[in-house]
Amino acid sequence: MNHSKYVIVTGTSSGLGAEMAKTLTHNGFHVVGIARRNVTASDLGVNQNQYSHYVYDLANIENLSQLVKSITNDHGVPFGLINNAAIGNDGILPTMHNSDIEKLISVNITSPIVLTKYVSRAMLTSKQGRIINISSVVASTGYRGLSVYAATKSALIGFSKSLARELGKRNITVNCIAPGFVDTSMTAQMGNENLQKIVNRSALGRFAYASEITAGVQLLLSEAGSGITGTTITIDAGNSA
Repeated sequence: MNHSKYVIVTGTSSGLGAEMAKTLTHNGFHVVGIARRNVTASDLGVNQNQYSHYVYDLANIENLSQLVKSITNDHGVPFGLINNAAIGNDGILPTMHNSDIEKLISVNITSPIVLTKYVSRAMLTSKQGRIINISSVVASTGYRGLSVYAATKSALIGFSKSLARELGKRNITVNCIAPGFVDTSMTAQMGNENLQKIVNRSALGRFAYASEITAGVQLLLSEAGSGITGTTITIDAGNSA
């Protein structure tokens, strides 16, 4: 079933990805979700005609081209791609296992780049598209125990800036959103003491809300966001102020 305007969102099984899927469907988009476990429209509390899901492990780089082919065969050319899925290990570099470093780089950098490669090929045929890469405030501020994670999120910013120049002539925008710490399962692993330090540092004295991150996504997907490309929007409740 082809959809005239649909958005691919990775990592829709929980956290920000699930919030984005809900919000975008409520705002008229059909969302195609990608995650390792199955997610149904009823799981998200949305209309079943507005959400489709593909079970896929984004660590599997080799078959991403086939995944995109299946999605475009089923739904047509996507209007948007949100590279949201990521993993994070809380640990200082000297004690990190090499396999953990390699997995972070594979899932957080290689996978979104390769997925974007194949999705952007489809977008080129329609001469329009919006690509949004979810980075992180730690890419610019740093955070103890997140050095490799921060490196992967910094890479997305450089990737987005250069890709924006490559695709701009075809009316395809490429941007990053850098969320601050949001109350999700990933931040819950950081411990109460560390989380309180983050709250104390924030100008607004709180975490960023998931709804605020999705509002940034909506802006970049909207007509009002058509002239925004090659930039990073930080939404962090003033943590980096």
